[in-house]
Amino acid sequence: MTACVETNYWLRIVRQEYLGDFVKSGGSAVKFAVTETEEDRKALVSDLRKVAEDEAYLFVAIDAAETKVHMIDRVFNSVARQVDWDDLAYSFLTATLTEARYTVPLRKDFNLDALSASNGLDVQEMRSAVYARLRDRLFKDYAMTQEFRLAMLSLCRSQLDRGDVGQGVSDGIKQWLRGDLHLVSALKHARIFQKIGRHNGRDMLFSLAYWLRACGRGGLVISLDISRFLQTRSKDQEEPTISLFYSSPAVIDGYEVLRQFIDGTDELQYCFICVVVPVGFVLTKDECPRGMGAYDALRLRVSDDVSDRQCANPLYSLVRLKREVSQQGGTCSCK
Repeated sequence: MTACVETNYWLRIVRQEYLGDFVKSGGSAVKFAVTETEEDRKALVSDLRKVAEDEAYLFVAIDAAETKVHMIDRVFNSVARQVDWDDLAYSFLTATLTEARYTVPLRKDFNLDALSASNGLDVQEMRSAVYARLRDRLFKDYAMTQEFRLAMLSLCRSQLDRGDVGQGVSDGIKQWLRGDLHLVSALKHARIFQKIGRHNGRDMLFSLAYWLRACGRGGLVISLDISRFLQTRSKDQEEPTISLFYSSPAVIDGYEVLRQFIDGTDELQYCFICVVVPVGFVLTKDECPRGMGAYDALRLRVSDDVSDRQCANPLYSLVRLKREVSQQGGTCSCK
């Protein structure tokens, strides 16, 4: 018998203990949610999205069947595809100008000329003043990696004056973030000289979570469904061409990515990661060779060696969820 937590009760705990204040104050957490069926997993992701968006977070859903989550740079690229980069740049730029007591035009009229006219300054004076603020508020904020800061600086400048950065550079930066840029030489004017890879993907993701908070959002909430890790492709199985399957070594690499997230919570800020897994994930290695038992470095970080069979701890790293339970307090015993 294993103690379960009611899904809605667990989501209330997540909102109260993490998303409501802790993460917004610079904290981070990685949670593993065990679900019984695919329908339960989809419902959990949908409910978590609603909770996150109600708290002003950017919510991102990633499925291992569609994204190579054993590669951290692909995880970041998948997150980046779900981000409105121009909207974030505009939010940061206008907040910076408002803080400096400048009058900011409406977004439909927002450009350097309109900003200069609204504040009674020469265009060149206005440009110099804004760039000085961006340098102090953005480029010198070393909580973000240098390449990320350079990219965001170019996007902010592009919001102010499209001709200053160039539409090609602005679009190229967004392609670079999403992993779609073929030649990084297109970004030499932005002083970016390397693609996002496994060596810097983790730092880029950490920088994005921080950037979201700087832009006025609550932070970043990621739902990471790794159910595909436990499945193997049969020879006669028909799957869409976009569907991914993982070899045993790739599964281990994926678990190592998760292990690094757990160990990096002291560095990671403004981020909540919910790893959604099927029941097989928590079985022994003999019962499920691809479960967490296949990688002790992860298992030892999330498994609970001592637990109450009748009452689950909803704050623990790994919780087994059930849509409805009959016991009070949101917990019950499940087989």
